[in-house]
Amino acid sequence: MTRQQQWMLAGIVLLSVILIHFIGAVMTPFAISMVLAYLGDPLVDRLERLKMSRGLAVTIVFGVIFFLITILLLGLIPAIFNQLKALIQLLPVLDHWFRDNIIPLLVEYTDVEPEWFDISQVLKNMASEWQRAGGIIAKLGKSVTSSGLVIVGFIVNLFLIPVVAFYLLRDWDIMMEHIRLMLPMNLEPIVVELASECDEVLGAFLKGQLMVMLALGVIYGLGLWVVGLQFALLIGLLAGLVSIIPYMGFVVGFSTAILVAFFQFDTYTPLLIVVAVFTVGQVLESWVLTPYLVGDRIGLHPVAVIFALMAGGQIMGFVGMLIALPLAAIIMVLLRHLHRNYKASRLYHAGKPGE
Repeated sequence: MTRQQQWMLAGIVLLSVILIHFIGAVMTPFAISMVLAYLGDPLVDRLERLKMSRGLAVTIVFGVIFFLITILLLGLIPAIFNQLKALIQLLPVLDHWFRDNIIPLLVEYTDVEPEWFDISQVLKNMASEWQRAGGIIAKLGKSVTSSGLVIVGFIVNLFLIPVVAFYLLRDWDIMMEHIRLMLPMNLEPIVVELASECDEVLGAFLKGQLMVMLALGVIYGLGLWVVGLQFALLIGLLAGLVSIIPYMGFVVGFSTAILVAFFQFDTYTPLLIVVAVFTVGQVLESWVLTPYLVGDRIGLHPVAVIFALMAGGQIMGFVGMLIALPLAAIIMVLLRHLHRNYKASRLYHAGKPGE
């Protein structure tokens, strides 16, 4: 890489950081659209190999993806809303039990004043915020406020995602080819090689890990629903989402489910069944889902996953969390490349006999 190319690369990186900093608030729908287009492109390519036109293939894949998403949301949102409402109503009972049983033990063994463990005010604030959120829809018809503008912006972004995703998916191969043709000729081979390796890692993560999360959410949710556990859908959804961090879905979901089952049931049999549900889910994740859907091509350590998510959320909020792990996977590929070059360099072999 020449000195001019190094300066050009530094300028591109700097410009990208500046743009993300100043227009990060409007990048969410575009980031989501790019993820959807990236996931849908291999399916479109397969349909094209069946002698189908690009436009028709994109329309079919696009329609199937958003049909499934719409059906999923229409089925989940009402159920999630009802379970959240029931959870808010149950919070005062949990508050009394915590004050009567847990706080005395904490005070006895820690010598801390009981006021430090008073969560009643927190629960009251949560209940009031829930009621306030429930009244937003009624207020929309009375006046146009800043919150109303936020909701309008959310709706606009919601409709913008499928439009942007459709055009990105339609022209994905063309855009990739244009990017390749813009590369300096001396750098094109190595950039294409690195891009291919990054694509393999990102494909393994985005396609495999998302399917693992969905499968675990369904397994945990259905299993807890069969047991008759309250908030089974919420717990299953939470465990599936948190499963993006290895083993964290099991820990969070199991702890929450056991706590709810302890309050709900009078016998130990449902508790044992809850243990069995999460044991089966963990065994399936370790021996079936992760090996076959993800494999060992990602190589991101759990600590790296946690750090990437926290750093991305701290720097760029939701957009940062959305792109944190793909960026971490790309950085990992680049570090592997640097490591290979270092092992083959004079710096590594310095002092070796014959050098």
